[in-house]
Amino acid sequence: MALILCIETSTNICSVALSKDGRVFASKEEHQANSHAALLTVLIEEMMNKSGCKMDELDAVAVSGGPGSYTGLRIGVSVAKGICYALNKPLLAITSLQVLAKGMLEALPKNMEQAACMLCPMIDARRMEVYTVFFDGNLQQKGDVHAAIIDSDSFQEQLDKGKIIFAGNGAAKCSPVISHRNAVFLAEVFPLAAQMATLAPAAFDASRFENLAYFEPFYLKDFIATIPRRKVL
Repeated sequence: MALILCIETSTNICSVALSKDGRVFASKEEHQANSHAALLTVLIEEMMNKSGCKMDELDAVAVSGGPGSYTGLRIGVSVAKGICYALNKPLLAITSLQVLAKGMLEALPKNMEQAACMLCPMIDARRMEVYTVFFDGNLQQKGDVHAAIIDSDSFQEQLDKGKIIFAGNGAAKCSPVISHRNAVFLAEVFPLAAQMATLAPAAFDASRFENLAYFEPFYLKDFIATIPRRKVL
């Protein structure tokens, strides 16, 4: 089985993991906001040293492919590409929302049947907008990833048909707005590299490798730089 380094940086959380024999072999995460640039390579080095594995033993590198934080994704992909170039290893990209959906399945209350659930992972896209897509209980994607503006009528048609599980840093701001009886919100569930570590082996076995020269994260929206309202002289 492959040894895969996994990097997840689509939100404020910076996390890394090792997938070995299809399981999470080691992992580290940092919840400090805006820390990706300073801590990502440190987390990788610390995890590799603690695991006893060497970088040249890696079979591939997997990275969160978006959507999510523009800066976070850019940093994660840049580091992943650098490692792949240096070691001549293939690059895998896992959709950030699928990683989050995997975490949602792991966090489901025991009284909920996995097969009967519809998952709606949400990553914050600022204001009342989120990046989202539906997954069924088998992690099969339903529809296209999109940016949705949330109001009290959001997902009304789907909610009328059954329960929908919402989670992610985008769901936190939606819970006061979506009050349907079939809406279930899970707290403290985020996309993490440890969840990616259980998804990456399937991508590796299927040889779903990215082109190192041309791969870019799926930002979904263009980056818009903001100007501070007040400048301290």
